[in-house]
Amino acid sequence: MFDEKSELQADQSVDARGLACPLPLLRAKVALNGMNAGQVLHLSATDAGSQRDIARFAELAGHALLRADERDGEFHYWLRKAGPE
Repeated sequence: MFDEKSELQADQSVDARGLACPLPLLRAKVALNGMNAGQVLHLSATDAGSQRDIARFAELAGHALLRADERDGEFHYWLRKAGPE
């Protein structure tokens, strides 16, 4: 578990632990679609493939991957939603 005070502040969190590829990515996309530009999403996942998927998705979609951590078999990502182009 995380010490909330030391982590980035997220506007929304998505728990995709236990879900296989591509569900963590799809859950992140749906959440980001409902957020405002500049807001931060925290995604938790256990699928190792999410490391590649989330990084590539952020790059292609223009979102900022602020942080990616792996702790005790869980992967945590903080993404800042891109603004309008």
